[in-house]
Amino acid sequence: MTHLNHPDKRAESDELGQQKNVTDLFIRHFGFWPHLSDRERDLLNAHTHAVHYERGAQVHRGPFDCIGVLLIKKGQLRVYTLSEDGRDVTLYRLFADDIGILSAACTLDAVTFDVYIDAEEDTDVLLTDALAFRRLSMTNIYVRCFAYELASKRLSDMLWKMQQVLFLSADRRFAIFLLEESEKRKSEVVRLTHEQMARYMGTAREVVTRLIKYFNQEGWTTSGRGYLRIEDREALRRLAGTY
Repeated sequence: MTHLNHPDKRAESDELGQQKNVTDLFIRHFGFWPHLSDRERDLLNAHTHAVHYERGAQVHRGPFDCIGVLLIKKGQLRVYTLSEDGRDVTLYRLFADDIGILSAACTLDAVTFDVYIDAEEDTDVLLTDALAFRRLSMTNIYVRCFAYELASKRLSDMLWKMQQVLFLSADRRFAIFLLEESEKRKSEVVRLTHEQMARYMGTAREVVTRLIKYFNQEGWTTSGRGYLRIEDREALRRLAGTY
């Protein structure tokens, strides 16, 4: 006799499996997880849901938003700020296993810096609602410390980026950018267009095009359509000031 699985049982099993996957991600990435009560864990699970953002989608609209905490499962998000005349400067990017805390800045009383966030690729995240995260941070010191430590790190990243834009020469900034991008991708090949590089560096496309031509002439890089290969890492390190 063939036994058929009851649809309700299958749905319940799928739901339990998805919940286990979510919990496993929390355990791996949220350092405060062991210090949550069962009730707090239930609250976190109940107010966290999977969200998919298409490439180019606006995830967070600066002062007009406070969506919550983002745990990146797959893809890439760009965090940036806007000037009064509409120019944007990339502050940092979030990749798989990163956590976006400034999209929940309204839950942190001492953090008032507004950022914008766009999806650079098709991106899957786990989004914990801002109100639920605020409740947790107000009642659990471990959650509050985790949030402020992460926010502090992000603000430090932003300060470093602004220092680069304000005080470093374009060629040095480009060398630093290529080395950091290579390290993120674990590859000597940086697969970005001139427009993307310019956006991430906070400069004009024409500046990037001129720098690539200069770096290629020096033999430090070679480039083609949509990619650039690092040929002399030591030269880039010397220029970046990290050698």
